[in-house]
Amino acid sequence: MFFVDTIEVAGLGNRSYLAGGPRAAVAVDPPRDIERVIATAARRGVRIAYVVETHLHNDYVSGGLELARLTGAAYLVPADARVAFERVPVDDGDTVEVDAGLTLRALATPGHTPHHTSYVLQESGRAVAAFTGGSLLIGTVGRPDLVEPRLTGDLARAQHASAHRLAAELPDDTAVLPTHGFGSFCSASNAEGDAMTTIGHERDSNEALVKDVDSFVADLLAGLDDVPAYYAHMGPANAAGPASVDLTPPALADPTEIAERLAAGEWVVDLRSRLAFAAGHVAGAVNFEADGQLAVYLAWLLPWGKPVTLLAESPEQLAHAQRELVNVGVDRPAAAAIGSPGDWVREGEAPRTFRRAGFAELAEAYAVPGRVVILDVRRDSERAGGHIAGSVHIPVHQVRGRLGEIPAGTVWVHCAGGMRAAVAASLLDAAGREVVAVDDAFAAAVTSGLPMAQITSAGTRELRGPGAGAAPLDVRGPDDRAGAPADGGPATPVAAGCELDGPAA
Repeated sequence: MFFVDTIEVAGLGNRSYLAGGPRAAVAVDPPRDIERVIATAARRGVRIAYVVETHLHNDYVSGGLELARLTGAAYLVPADARVAFERVPVDDGDTVEVDAGLTLRALATPGHTPHHTSYVLQESGRAVAAFTGGSLLIGTVGRPDLVEPRLTGDLARAQHASAHRLAAELPDDTAVLPTHGFGSFCSASNAEGDAMTTIGHERDSNEALVKDVDSFVADLLAGLDDVPAYYAHMGPANAAGPASVDLTPPALADPTEIAERLAAGEWVVDLRSRLAFAAGHVAGAVNFEADGQLAVYLAWLLPWGKPVTLLAESPEQLAHAQRELVNVGVDRPAAAAIGSPGDWVREGEAPRTFRRAGFAELAEAYAVPGRVVILDVRRDSERAGGHIAGSVHIPVHQVRGRLGEIPAGTVWVHCAGGMRAAVAASLLDAAGREVVAVDDAFAAAVTSGLPMAQITSAGTRELRGPGAGAAPLDVRGPDDRAGAPADGGPATPVAAGCELDGPAA
């Protein structure tokens, strides 16, 4: 009998796993916030005997070293990963016994990194699950361009070969359990759904298994988008051995200190919902919702190492944000405040506000002669699929550095669903611009009467008026998906017993 529990790390777009038998288990690619992994093991009543890494991660700081230290587990890391701490080096073909009749076998699957290793869970010698990390994902693979630009082409070819190795060596009913691919920028493309998958299903649908190597590599490299800036700091942190986490609450700041920190050029981050922020906020603060992809976007936009003060509506929201942020190396807030804008502004000052609207209201404003600036903060790939004709395009992570490129006038800022638009709107508002945050799904722009355009191989093609809805527009917005469940909640059970039959209700 075996089990596999999925630990969702939705704020990063990742998953971690705990798998084992009646007495012992292995933790795979744990996040730095290890409390949920320990809690999952406690609910199962098992000892964590092994902690394994599929690779040195580029998108988050691993909790593996700390989890192994706290539990006494053996820490397994690919042998070719250059690290500065003691660990059990893992080579292709190595096996360990997790519990009676339950083994874990290492399978070299280079591509996402040169040393990437997958792990196959075997019950009585038969493969039942493969923890594929950043190798074989749902419908795609992990991106190959995060290590060294000169290696990207070779690693892309290695990804193709590794996917084929997994497909050749594992039975069709083997569950494929990747770490990336659920919104993570470590994925080469967006996963089609988040359900369980198997080797057999991927054999029929995964781009690495249905395309020849040359076509696969060409398409993979052509589709790569920007990499979050903070990724440059994650690999070195993991190689050095992450420090222990300090999640004690930061010192509380009063309105005078908040104003002084803003005046000093520090970041003051309001964690409340975008609805609440637009209705009232401290002038100069920026908005990153605690319940969205807080860690990814704050770490991406925040100049590395700059002090950050967190404004939260409750102690619980502050604690959740701290747990999220340590996963990306933002370890200790400089200060914090709890309450509402009335508690955070100095006496005699009033909170700032800005408008929120939908695409229908933008279409009405567009129809009136005057200066309407439309700012699209989606990624290049999203814009290519369809955009509002004449709009200015600056991806959200570039807005702060390109404010001077945005024309004068009221700026209507949109993304695919509202979350990134709210971040960009707060940056513009902090810079003193008049802004309207379009909090709406981009599909509504297509039917609103706004003039639409599409980027094709022949250039930009305009499609005027409501008829634009007939164009094959890509209106997906993976970064605007619902936020992560609250930390400390139960892990999603993927399997219990002898069969993997998907997450339980």
